[in-house]
This record gives sequence, C-alpha cells and structure tokens, in this order.
Amino acid sequence: MQYRKGISILGYGCMRFTSSGGKIDLDKAEKEVLRAYELGVNYFDTAYIYPGSEEALGKILEKNNLRDKITLTTKLPQYMVKNRAGLDKYLDEELKRLRTDHLDYYLMHHMTDYAQWERLAGLGIVEWMQEKKAAGVVKHFGFSFHGNTEMFLKILGAYDWELCLVQYNYMDEHTQAGRAGVEAAAAKGIPVLIMEPLRGGKLVDLLPDRARKEIAADTNGWTPAEWAFRWLWNQEAVTCVLSGMNSIQMIEENCKTASAAEAGAFGEHEFEMIDKIKAIINEKTKVNCTGCRYCMPCPRGIDIPGIFSCYNHMYSESKSSGRSEYFQTIALRADSAAATQCIKCGKCEQHCPQSIPIRDKLREADKALRPFPYNVGLSIARKYMLKK
Repeated sequence: MQYRKGISILGYGCMRFTSSGGKIDLDKAEKEVLRAYELGVNYFDTAYIYPGSEEALGKILEKNNLRDKITLTTKLPQYMVKNRAGLDKYLDEELKRLRTDHLDYYLMHHMTDYAQWERLAGLGIVEWMQEKKAAGVVKHFGFSFHGNTEMFLKILGAYDWELCLVQYNYMDEHTQAGRAGVEAAAAKGIPVLIMEPLRGGKLVDLLPDRARKEIAADTNGWTPAEWAFRWLWNQEAVTCVLSGMNSIQMIEENCKTASAAEAGAFGEHEFEMIDKIKAIINEKTKVNCTGCRYCMPCPRGIDIPGIFSCYNHMYSESKSSGRSEYFQTIALRADSAAATQCIKCGKCEQHCPQSIPIRDKLREADKALRPFPYNVGLSIARKYMLKK
C-alpha cells in the first residue's frame, strides 16, 4: 500500500456493506474490513445516513482493537440540523454508534451550495468546531461536496478546511468540483479524497462493448476498474480514492492496484486510451458539449455545461443516473440554475467553440430531465435541503 499525507491512497467507503433484509451482514463486513486493514488500508469513511454503517463499523473496530490504528471519518447530516443544539445531538449519536470518544475527521455532508454554509455559520458552527477541536472530540473538519466548481471554490474558501471529499473520475473531469476544484484544494495543502471513482460502478458494469474490447486488447493488461483508479492516482493532487468494497476479491484487487499505481506514471499511450474510452462512452450523448465553459457565466445563472452533462448521462448511462445527477448538482441550488431561467439572449451561443444551438438544447434537456413527477420531488427536496 502507498500513502499520501499519511493516508492510504485506497480508502474504505463503508456505505456498501453487504446487507440482507435491511440488516448488515456483520460477520462478512468484519472479514472484509480486517482484510483491507491487513493490506494497508488505514482510512475508513462512513456517514450518519448510511443505514447501519456506523454501528457495524463501530462494533468491528471495537472488537478488533482497531480504533486508534486507523483514520476514522464520518459526516454531519447538515441538512437535518435545525439549531446549534442539533450539532451536538448528531455528533453525540454518531460517537455512540461508532463506539469512540473522538473522530479523526468530521465532514459537513453533501454540500451543494454556498447558502448551506451560510446557514451553518449562522447557527454558530465555526465556534462549535473550534470547541470540539479544543476538547479533542474532533481532530479535523472537512466537507463532502456535490455541486459545481464555482460553488465548490466558494465553500473551499469560506473556512480553513482540513479535508474535502468530492466526486471525481475520468468522466467527471470537468463537472462537479472537477479538476479545477481538486487542484485548488490540493494547492491549499489539504487531503483531497475521491468518491465515485467508478461512477457507482458504471465505468465497469455499463461500459459499451467497444470500450470493453479496447481495454481487453490493450498491452497494459488493466481491467476497466484499474484504468479508472490509475487515472486518479496518476494525479498528485489526489490523496485517497474511496471504494465501496464488499468482497474479499474486490479488496485484494484494489489493494494490488494501489500498491502499483504511481503519480505521473501515465504516458501518451495511457492518456490516449482514456480519451478513446471516453469517446466511445460519449457516442450516445445528446449534446456535443466538452465542458469548456466558454459559454459561462450565463447572465441568468444557468449552469449550461452542468445541465448538458446530466442530459448526456441519461443516454450514456441511464435516465435515472442523469436525473439523479441533475437533482444533486443543479436542482439543489439556493439560486436557480435551471434552464427555465433562460431569456434566450443568445450570449452563450456567441462563445461556444462547438457552435451548439444552446437555447434549443437547453429546452430539450430541461424537458427530459424534469418530467412532472420529478418536479414534485425536487420542490420538496429544495425546501428540506435548503431550508433557512
């Protein structure tokens, strides 16, 4: 195993412990956690809303005397906090579940908009974090993020964070926090952790046959998952990649890759191969948007490349995948970034290198991404996640 900033470059994402009938298979999870630890994994990530995860991990760590031998991270469900007392309520409950009196990292979970941080600041969270650090209850604070680059950079600059967790992979290079966000966080010297390195398994399970054949024929002999992991670890800015491992085989394969991958190891051939895989995946896309953002900023605040990315994922992956991404990255903004804000001024089209008829495509994308049932759910979610 290799380490960056004292953290194993492969981390254990504990959201996907195997469960049956709504209950985690504790014996199986214990064997997997122990095997990962034996192979050098020292970073374990969970969250309040992962069903049964904190309790299971806490029992495993306590039983095997591993608590102070690993780096333990969980997350504050900031969208559920109503007042300062709520901060203590959730932290105390999580410590109890995890059977510990301290956390190595505590993250603000699922940040999407700067308005969420402003609300937390208004509740006194900055002073609260200082108190918890002084008392030794939490060593470091950070945040996990789903949103666009602009919002990520604003939140990153709002506090002296000590870690960030972002969705990032070769298909999301210029969406969500994106490469710009990853490199900005790394420039501040904080650990940058990656979630969804395989886009929920889609860069393995949903690869087009042509992409599979290209990978199988390549002289490197890497699997689809290995290409995705190595692309991330090739970047020095990436500290640790989380994987929701739920089999011994998966753990051993990922640890083997983590022991061999190196930053800066990719050459021209490897980058060309990634571009080839992306091109094959993108053959089914609806809009030829590269995410260059020359069309931005939109005077009405519309996230044009973000919307097109979600729209394209409806066809390169699945309709539910694209709509889920839209829900997280576009819909959950305090100020609307939806295509409905378009006044057809045409400024975006004047700057588009691909000459995309942006106004027409935005209308098309909006219709596909927001069918009537989704609008109802989005309205409810906005009230809940972005409450004042």
